[in-house]
Amino acid sequence: MVHNRHIDIAPSILSADFSCLGEQIRAVERGGAGVLHVDVMDGHFVPNISIGAPIVQSLRRITRLPLVIHMMISDPDFFLEEFVEAGSDSFLVHWEGNNNLHRTVSRIKALRKRAGVVINPATPAAVLEEILLDIDLVMVMTVD
Repeated sequence: MVHNRHIDIAPSILSADFSCLGEQIRAVERGGAGVLHVDVMDGHFVPNISIGAPIVQSLRRITRLPLVIHMMISDPDFFLEEFVEAGSDSFLVHWEGNNNLHRTVSRIKALRKRAGVVINPATPAAVLEEILLDIDLVMVMTVD
C-alpha cells in the first residue's frame, strides 16, 4: 500500500539546446517540472562525456528547482563536494561499478543531500535490499 504518492516531472537538461539554456529552463518550469535532472557522464563509466559542476552552478543561478545530479561516472565520491558547492540538491549514483555504495551514500548524506541509487534494466531489484532504507530515491534505467 502506498501512503504518500508524489510524482515529479524531472526533465533532463541533456536534451536542452545549450545555446538558450536559461530560456529552456524557464519553459520546463512553466510546464510544471518539479525537478531538473542533470546527467553527468565522464567518458569512462559510460562512453559519453557531458557536463560538470560549472553548468550546475549556472543552473543554480537561474532556477529554484531542485537539481538532481545523475552521476554516470567512475568515481562519484571524488566529485560530490564540488557538485554540492555548485548547488546540487541530490545525487543519483549507480549500483553497478560502485566500489562501496554504502560509503558513497553515507558521504552524500553527510553533505546533507538526498541520495538515490540507479540500477540498469538487467540488474535485479533485489540488489537494493541492503541499501534501500538508507536512500531517498531509486531509479531504474530504461537503457543500458
